[in-house]
Amino acid sequence: MRLFILSSIVSVLLTQTACVSQTVKSTSVPPLAYPTTLVSNDEVLDVGVAVFDPGLVRADGTAVGDEDSQVFPEVRRAEAMFMAHELSKTLQEVGAWGAVRVVPDGQQFTDLLVSATIVQSDGEQLALAVQVIDAQGVRWLDKRYQGTTSRYAYDSRNAARQDPFLLVYRTIANDMLAIFESLPSEDRLAIRHVAELRFARAFATDAFADYLNQDDKGVYRIQRLPANNDPMLERVRNLRQRNYVFVDTLQGHYQTFSGDMYIPYQEWRKLNYEEVVALRELQSEANARLIAGAASVVAGIAAQGSNNAYTRTAGAVGIAGGGYLLKSGLEKRAESSIHSLALEELGQSLEAEVTPRVIELEDRTVRLSGNVQDQYAQWRELMADIYAAEIGALDLPSEAADADRMPTQTTRGVQ
Repeated sequence: MRLFILSSIVSVLLTQTACVSQTVKSTSVPPLAYPTTLVSNDEVLDVGVAVFDPGLVRADGTAVGDEDSQVFPEVRRAEAMFMAHELSKTLQEVGAWGAVRVVPDGQQFTDLLVSATIVQSDGEQLALAVQVIDAQGVRWLDKRYQGTTSRYAYDSRNAARQDPFLLVYRTIANDMLAIFESLPSEDRLAIRHVAELRFARAFATDAFADYLNQDDKGVYRIQRLPANNDPMLERVRNLRQRNYVFVDTLQGHYQTFSGDMYIPYQEWRKLNYEEVVALRELQSEANARLIAGAASVVAGIAAQGSNNAYTRTAGAVGIAGGGYLLKSGLEKRAESSIHSLALEELGQSLEAEVTPRVIELEDRTVRLSGNVQDQYAQWRELMADIYAAEIGALDLPSEAADADRMPTQTTRGVQ
């Protein structure tokens, strides 16, 4: 009886090893929502989309990127810039926002700041942890967005040049618009005023310190507004406009980078999708074969104790067959390792093709060099010099900048 049960198990497992199937998931792209009413120019909010966090550091401080995780740092860093640009393009299509700009980091004095961390990106699935916070420090969104694509998204016959995970970007955009439309006019105006005052306070802390108050939740409230003809406010507005011109210049870099990256990146995504699916199938098949092989060997050993010659012969065959399955399972695991190496090679080749180019910008007689983050850091120093030259002694914004980065518990909308 025991031999019969073992033989039955082996038969079932052998059948399973011969029928490894692939599950392909596909998600339809939701339509992009548009404003239901005309938005006044005074209430239009500018949006800054910070270059995404590539998600290379776990919550416990350990680095992400090993043979098991199949995360390639060089790819993730490129994706962080590419995805931020893709989201900014989607937000621009909505038509409800003012200027939508990709910005180098989250230290921006814009009406609305979007930041995100890449949780997963392997060509098959994309998961982003997204936060949207307005200038008052009120959190609009703090949630995870995820999409799963199908092989069809990478089919060369699909002529539409559409991101395979457009559904993720559109869902984020639709959620942001829903919250914006729920805000009363006075809240929209307050956000714009606070953004301007925070920028002003960063360069003239003493002059603008009394205009804003920050509560225990980190939310900024307007105490009073400066006069529109205030000469110091006018200089701050001019400086802020120069900052916009500089950031607008950076948009050309992000657009060129994303355009150059698109074809090799989509090819990498396609191959990575195939590798991820194949790897999952091979690992499943290898495990099934190892289990079947072990069970077959056990059944064969048990049969050797039988007094029946035919049973002993069948047991010997089972041992031989089990050994073959064990060997085959180990070979499958070795093959899956080859696929993992292929993923690494793809990531390295992508890094070579999409490494950000060095750009040089000139303002006055100052030459800015290095990557985008370096150039923007140099630009912030230059803005301080410009303001100091026009106003005189400058109160450095270190304390204000620290306060601007304080977390907030206040939220808008439904999370």
